[in-house]
Amino acid sequence: MKHSISAIAPFTISRGFHARMIHTDNMTIAYVDVDEGADLPEHAHVHEQVLNLLEGRFELIVNGQPHLLEPGDVFVIPSNAPHSGKAHTRCRIIDVFQPVREDFRNGNVAYAVR
Repeated sequence: MKHSISAIAPFTISRGFHARMIHTDNMTIAYVDVDEGADLPEHAHVHEQVLNLLEGRFELIVNGQPHLLEPGDVFVIPSNAPHSGKAHTRCRIIDVFQPVREDFRNGNVAYAVR
């Protein structure tokens, strides 16, 4: 099935994190635009997450360890690993979650928008 990302209404995951999502039976793909300086609060979820940084510089903290990501970097976040992040610049990210993020599909975000 063909999708057009620009036709998907964005929603705010957390302050400064604006996502458009496609959900399949088994995974969620999130196209995320991040404002410079935006912080993602620490959280964890059962989903395995693969973060693909397309543009910008993003500091990802997983299990207390910081990782500075640059364009072309990919980071696999294990299931249930506590993680947070900060955009050093404006960023574009593609996140892939498995299994599907039912909480995002239904519009109930797993952590509070700040």
